[in-house]
Amino acid sequence: MLTQAILVGLVGAFGSLDYQLGTLYAFRPIVLCPLVGLVLGDLQTGLAVGASLELLFMGSVSIGAYVPPNETIGGVLACAFAIQLGQGTETAIALAMPIAVLSLTIGNITSALFTVFVDMADRFALKGNLKGIYAVHWGMGLWGCLEYFLLCGGAFYLGSDAIQGLLDFVPSFIIDGCGVAANILPAMGFAMLGRLVLTKQLVPFYFLGFLLCSYANVPVLGVALIAIIIGIDKFDLLGLGGAQPQLSAEGDEDDDF
Repeated sequence: MLTQAILVGLVGAFGSLDYQLGTLYAFRPIVLCPLVGLVLGDLQTGLAVGASLELLFMGSVSIGAYVPPNETIGGVLACAFAIQLGQGTETAIALAMPIAVLSLTIGNITSALFTVFVDMADRFALKGNLKGIYAVHWGMGLWGCLEYFLLCGGAFYLGSDAIQGLLDFVPSFIIDGCGVAANILPAMGFAMLGRLVLTKQLVPFYFLGFLLCSYANVPVLGVALIAIIIGIDKFDLLGLGGAQPQLSAEGDEDDDF
């Protein structure tokens, strides 16, 4: 149990470290939950939970002064508890948001220490000390890694019994409702993605992919490879001098649906 808690804590620390590496989006549930499943011996559940929680937290984006719930800790702990208790995605969805909100509250308290690091960075900047700024940057990163490690590993080690008691207390219809929501989330995710990227020029390719999957039984990988080939030819990515796509000078001709 202790070894598993340490491994879960390391997965959470890896998610925090991503912020110091330029934000490669390795902190998202779709990346971290499979890692949790791998260290706990249930990769399949980790993949399923990661995909579902990624759709749940898809709108969790920091805009302006708004700070969204902590999807990293929420996703890691929800996936870990679901696997440990032998539950599925519906349980993970029921646990993820409360854990994420609680983690945000704890993070708001501990982030007060960051003002000390910022003041140090300002002093180093005034002196032109670039190495000092680097040291502060990685010092903040290591502090975040330690915080995430303790929260994820400690909560997993100490909280399994409490989480089981909470699940026993929650009415079954709520858990069943979360299961229904888990089945709806993929459709909602595709609808959100389509709303962002679907334009008049892309509609024929959308239906082409649908027809290839539905009637020609082409696997998803095959459709993706066909899309890559079409993209290379349409935009002349190989520089062979093919016909370039006509780009409208006005935005009215390229409006989204």
